[in-house]
Amino acid sequence: MSKKKNKSRNPWSLHPSRHRDVLRLLQESGLSFDFYDIDDPFKSTREYDTNVMGRFTCWNTRCISKGWSSKMIPVTIRLYHDLRYNVRVYNQRCQECGRTSRPKLDNSYAERVVYRLKKWSGLEVEPPFFSGEQNGPHLTAFCEGCRIGRCNGGTGNE
Repeated sequence: MSKKKNKSRNPWSLHPSRHRDVLRLLQESGLSFDFYDIDDPFKSTREYDTNVMGRFTCWNTRCISKGWSSKMIPVTIRLYHDLRYNVRVYNQRCQECGRTSRPKLDNSYAERVVYRLKKWSGLEVEPPFFSGEQNGPHLTAFCEGCRIGRCNGGTGNE
């Protein structure tokens, strides 16, 4: 039964609560965008795949996993008419039980989104800092972005 439940679970999520962080960073450049709650790739005018960082928690009470961090959470940033945007954040599955988990995102989310929105607005901007360090390989078998072909960093394997 749990396998069936995992397959029906959405492989991605939107995080409108992070819009405040995006607005705060956009203020310095005089830009303002609204978060668009409807993720429709056919209505977007532009899109860009990148990665952010965060932490996942496995909510399966029978699982031994305490959670994991990831420096490679794939996201798709979309721009819509009337200065609206959204960000599809791809989930990951627990290595122990396979249950899909939605990430808790760090500040890299707002930084990446603002960078892309500024570029699309024609501003010259420095790319967000990335140390290049990883704690291990990107496990493509557990990444929902890799599974549907939206992860641009899925080169590592088990």
